[in-house]
Amino acid sequence: MSELSALLQEDRRFDPSAEFVKHAHVSDPGVYAAAAADPEGFWANFARELEWMQPWSKVLDWQPPHAQWFVGGKLNVAVNCLDRHVRTWRRNKAAFIWEGEPGDRRTLTYFDLHRQVCQFANVLKGLGVTKGDRVALYLPLIPELAIAMLACARIGAVHSVVFGGFSAESLRDRINDAQARVLVTADGGYRRGSIIPLKQMADEALKETPSIEHVVIVKRGHGDIPVHVTEGRDRWYHRLMDDASADCPPEEMDAEDMLYILYTSGTTGKPKGIVHTTAGYLLGVYATTKWVFDLKDDDVYWCTADIGWVTGHSYVVYGPLANGATVVMYEGAPDWPRKDRFWEIIERYGVTIFYTAPTAIRAFMRWGTDWPAGRNLSSLRLLGSVGEPINPEAWIWYHQHIGHERCPVVDTWWQTETGSILISPLPGVTSTKPGSATQPFPGISVKVLTQRGEDVPVGGGLLALTRPWPSMLRGIYGDPERYVQQYWSRWSNGIYFTGDGAKIDEDGYYWLLGRVDDVLNVAGHRIGTMEVESALVDHPNVAEAAVVGRVHQIKGHALCAFVTVKEGVGHSESLADELKGHVAHKIGAIARPDDIIFAADLPKTRSGKIMRRLLRDIADGKTLGDTTTLADPSVVARLKAQYEDET
Repeated sequence: MSELSALLQEDRRFDPSAEFVKHAHVSDPGVYAAAAADPEGFWANFARELEWMQPWSKVLDWQPPHAQWFVGGKLNVAVNCLDRHVRTWRRNKAAFIWEGEPGDRRTLTYFDLHRQVCQFANVLKGLGVTKGDRVALYLPLIPELAIAMLACARIGAVHSVVFGGFSAESLRDRINDAQARVLVTADGGYRRGSIIPLKQMADEALKETPSIEHVVIVKRGHGDIPVHVTEGRDRWYHRLMDDASADCPPEEMDAEDMLYILYTSGTTGKPKGIVHTTAGYLLGVYATTKWVFDLKDDDVYWCTADIGWVTGHSYVVYGPLANGATVVMYEGAPDWPRKDRFWEIIERYGVTIFYTAPTAIRAFMRWGTDWPAGRNLSSLRLLGSVGEPINPEAWIWYHQHIGHERCPVVDTWWQTETGSILISPLPGVTSTKPGSATQPFPGISVKVLTQRGEDVPVGGGLLALTRPWPSMLRGIYGDPERYVQQYWSRWSNGIYFTGDGAKIDEDGYYWLLGRVDDVLNVAGHRIGTMEVESALVDHPNVAEAAVVGRVHQIKGHALCAFVTVKEGVGHSESLADELKGHVAHKIGAIARPDDIIFAADLPKTRSGKIMRRLLRDIADGKTLGDTTTLADPSVVARLKAQYEDET
């Protein structure tokens, strides 16, 4: 990255309050040194908090790039998430508090959830599903999705969740790659007042999925969603459940047995199925949920992610339930029917821990402070951020207007491939800096390296993981060569390449700069687009920005910024000039954008990530690529037409 990486300085620091430290799970910074001295012992101590059917004989067998954790150990994920709680006072504790977008509500205790998971596990067995079989799940954000996942885990089947916003073509490709035998879907789901006809889309996919033998349909609608039922293949969930026993002994699973396959979004060509296994993954999400969120028995915890993404797998289902948490689950959009829906939910259920994405936070900023100010958010005690690097000004807004300056903010870095959080503050220990994910979780070994693999003690480079970790992916389903090539071939064997740029400051804090392909060469200077975006969002009129490079004959790349302004702010040439000058002042003249394009919306995936690839194509005048993962494909067409008009 170059000297430019250090020019966007962030000097504000926030220490945990004495009151928070007093009651935190972790308040001794010595945990870092202890874990570094004996990482295998550190993870083994955490593993003893889980319930095992048979103890392990060896903590780690590392044959780079292949790891086996807790060799010889046997356990069941569903037992750890349900059975062990049902045997205690948590039996009648709320596991899920669910709210649908239309306003319907359900609460499932651990006893309720355990019973329904056992019933659906028996349903799957009745459909011929056995250990190792793959089951595709294509559902809205409803309790039945978590029930189906846990039912698969109970009997040793491998689930593959396909986000309910994906197209029929995406569903088809994922089913075929996994060779799933059963599909669990719903008549539909709700999004911003509209019905998403999931079964109709599933039927389209099922025309070309020969491995599917049975389809189970959850009735989400109220008779208002038309459904075609294919005799002999399709069955209604509620009818199958009526006849199912609530007694289902758990399958004894090897520590390295496959738990799930999750296909990464936004890829072109063959889907990339990330494989996670049983013990190491469960341990990683259990430990990080407990320590990063300082989770206590009386917390009401809400991660806003859809379960169709890894954040939902790890921090809506497996991590919180393994800890016996009460989890809020909300089906719909944050601005439906009004822009205070999230704050209304926090107020209604007394949410104490809130975990959401920078994309959402920037949208909240854009909508203004009146919406959260109109709700009682005093129950909150900790805030989290996930999905992409958070701009410092978005961090400060979140801290001030949602946390009212009393809640620690844990900005977390991790990936689908890592399974669990790897870089994050520990809220009872870490002094936070807005925009920095701070330090690796204890037991995690991270470095910033040059392209040649040299250590960067201070400055910018490529983020690398230099030791195996329990929740690491075990492969790409059906493609072992791609696994090695993509993640383990950049440097010497045994060092994992994350694909992200990062810098490390004088205090040893990590600053994520986004994907490596979002680092540009401008007149010989390496500029991280994340830093330019942060400078733009620092301007009081800007809600969100995405910066990409377009080919420039002299400079190599020119910076092109797509900017969304806050409500009530108009677009003008003078504002564009002001923003260019603001970036130059914050970072340096070399980072001054060549183009400022004002946009009503930016193209985002259905998980909320900005699709910079499409913005690069727009800026370079290329034919647009795959847009199937976009939340609103029309945004791209409008932006393309606007960019062509303005340049």
